[in-house]
Amino acid sequence: MSSKALKIGVLALQGAFAEHIRVLKNLDIQAVEIRNPSELEDIDGLIIPGGESSTISLVAQRWNLITPLQKWITEDRPIFGTCAGMIFISKDAKNQKKHGQALLGKLDICVERNYFGRQNLSFETNLNTTLDKNKHVGIFIRAPGIVDVGKEVTVLATIDHKDKKAMPVAVRQVHLKTAQIFHQRILHP
Repeated sequence: MSSKALKIGVLALQGAFAEHIRVLKNLDIQAVEIRNPSELEDIDGLIIPGGESSTISLVAQRWNLITPLQKWITEDRPIFGTCAGMIFISKDAKNQKKHGQALLGKLDICVERNYFGRQNLSFETNLNTTLDKNKHVGIFIRAPGIVDVGKEVTVLATIDHKDKKAMPVAVRQVHLKTAQIFHQRILHP
């Protein structure tokens, strides 16, 4: 009996999509760039990478991807958002640009864009998690903050930052909607 190999799409509109594709391929996972609605049909999971959330949103609107992405997520397929990708899949975002931005609205969290400040305030820190006993480090580059989580959302990792203790930085919602505000270390092979 043969099993079908997983095929993971990476939304390739802007941001760190090439790095995510490379890591997936290094793990022997079939990875494809997603730029149009028809490419969503053949994938088993979707990654929305870090980048600039308002740019990702704008390009997705121009390329008619918002409704197909919302439909795809509604079908309870696994999705993972990193930083800007998390903003894009969230239900609500504070501190948006002047005219706002389209959100997919499927992850029951409220985020605040650029919560930790400008690029020059970027930092790296250890994460607090009970998922395993390994040390995990997050890289926070103009990162958003998760300021509220819905009742079906599980916090997977937190950090202590300034006066904020146990601030959520990685979350999961039922049906495998997972997001993190930080960038993981993407090492070169």
